[in-house]
Amino acid sequence: MARTLEEVISEIKNRLDIVEVVSEQVILKKNGGRYWGLCPFHKEKTPSFSVSPQMGIYKCFGCGEGGDALSFIMKTKNMEFMDVIKDLAQKFNIEMPKTSQKSEGTKDLKQQMMQACEKAAIFYHDLLINHKSEEIKTATDYLTDRSISREIIDRFTLGVAPKSYTTLYDLLKKDFSDEVLEKAGLVLPAKEGKGYIDRFRGRIIIPIQNENGEYVAFGARALYKDQSPKYLNSADSLIYNKSRLLYGLYTAKDSIKKEDSVILMEGYFDVISAQAHGVENVVGVCGTALTSDHIKLLSRYTKSRKLYLSFDTDSAGQKATNRGADIIREAFQGLGNIKQFDESYISASEDKYSCEIRVVCPPEGKDPDEYIRTVGADSFKKIVENAPLLIDFQVNNFLKHKKEYKTPQEKMQYIKSFMPVLLEINNEIIRSEYIKMVADALNINEKSLESEIRKMASINSMQQIGNKEYKQIVTKNETILQKAQKNLLSVFLVSDSHFSFTQINEMIDNSYFSDETLINVKSTIDKLICTVNNVKELIEQLYTAYIENPEIQRLLTDLTNIAETFMNLSPEDFQSVIEENIRRIKKCQWEEEKEKMRDLYKNADEDDTEALKIQMQLRDRINNKMKLEKIND
Repeated sequence: MARTLEEVISEIKNRLDIVEVVSEQVILKKNGGRYWGLCPFHKEKTPSFSVSPQMGIYKCFGCGEGGDALSFIMKTKNMEFMDVIKDLAQKFNIEMPKTSQKSEGTKDLKQQMMQACEKAAIFYHDLLINHKSEEIKTATDYLTDRSISREIIDRFTLGVAPKSYTTLYDLLKKDFSDEVLEKAGLVLPAKEGKGYIDRFRGRIIIPIQNENGEYVAFGARALYKDQSPKYLNSADSLIYNKSRLLYGLYTAKDSIKKEDSVILMEGYFDVISAQAHGVENVVGVCGTALTSDHIKLLSRYTKSRKLYLSFDTDSAGQKATNRGADIIREAFQGLGNIKQFDESYISASEDKYSCEIRVVCPPEGKDPDEYIRTVGADSFKKIVENAPLLIDFQVNNFLKHKKEYKTPQEKMQYIKSFMPVLLEINNEIIRSEYIKMVADALNINEKSLESEIRKMASINSMQQIGNKEYKQIVTKNETILQKAQKNLLSVFLVSDSHFSFTQINEMIDNSYFSDETLINVKSTIDKLICTVNNVKELIEQLYTAYIENPEIQRLLTDLTNIAETFMNLSPEDFQSVIEENIRRIKKCQWEEEKEKMRDLYKNADEDDTEALKIQMQLRDRINNKMKLEKIND
């Protein structure tokens, strides 16, 4: 069925959820009917960025940016409007009008790259399960030793890359250009400068899918001892950004939602082993450190934002745990306190904390994969259930080394390194308990330790004041006339109004608007109210009409926010709002007219007969207006 571009845009807007769209870039926390987070358009430490799911808009009260879901995508991804529409149409499987489609036979580069990756994954997988060779036997033996069954191999599309140089390239070059294969990270230019060779050779292949299930990259584990590196990963590309993608999320996201928690691991096989044995809310970083983008991604799937860090138990794993915790703290900065102690009661609020960080530590120094394979998934689940909060993990780790420090000087240096951790505890009662625990363990005076911590807190506080970044609050010095005109125009956007668009329009004359931008928007409203059925549709159509005009989009967001203040009014009060703003506008307009009249009167030549007539007319008009003012007052 043929569609117009307007119909396609309308369907895309109906499918978009403003909270989901913004959550891709911003960690949001619900407060009342709105969601709040740190603005992605300017640097701030206190959230001033607001999302209204009811109105389908966002607004930053710090820098003034505002708009709908489409404009957010355009601004954050630096994309043109039609490119966004084409991408979303493809995502939602909506057919674009022929006039808007690309020329026949030309496929989108990203789509071709993903298709090439999918074919490569199928090829590697088929090679592993249906063929025989030296490297296939080596790969099969390795996977068997790790208790990876045929079922797991199929579930994660595991495969093997042959040692030969061009097997994959010879297969895929029939369907894809060299450019597509190289950009997808499947082939490399040959050293001699002639032709291409396969990027992955003689390795176990672990295909990487994005959260939508599309194949976008590969992890490749060496088959032989002399191979370097041990793990070879796809480089970042148009379809793959390791800092924004988590391995296993596609297969874990339903479980993350169900469990309302997620377990973060380091290695591919940690995730594979966990998910294959029933611990399904597990994801892994793809050959990189944990990033704030990873946390933003996960925040979309767990409302309580309960994050378990399950890295290796060696010193490198502990460092990764601490780095991961720092990244999580930074990502949730300004959204409230991180949970730092377990209550003995059930919290009445589901969103009491910005997040909850716990650390999973399998005993005996085993990494998660090894523990699950040797001890069992049920035992691992119990460790997860009893996983300590981050603060407890840090205290326990700290106290493990207490015997190494014996002299007062050694103890002082030792405790100084840990004091910042104690300072992070916001609840003073809980902090005092930890201080007591540490003091007893180190056999030092509790009050002295508490005094040193207070000194450090005071120094940190002073430094924060000195370095404080005062966020810029957008305060436009609007005149009474401008405010009244915006108030008047915003009544069209009040969602629960008792009046129809036509009735409101009859009350509001176009002559009340003198600001050119407001006149422009009022003119567009006049046209749209003949075709839309409700306020939501009107707002959507307005944002679409001004999609290429950020200034007017910000104005629309202001108008929509003003409209919220006029909700829940009786018909009488609603009409009073309109009448009151009309009175203000008329009064301001008359003040401006009086100024003009006075200027004309002063500049008139008293000897000129015509000028005297003008003076008399001006006097009469002023007197008449003043009489009307007295009557109205």
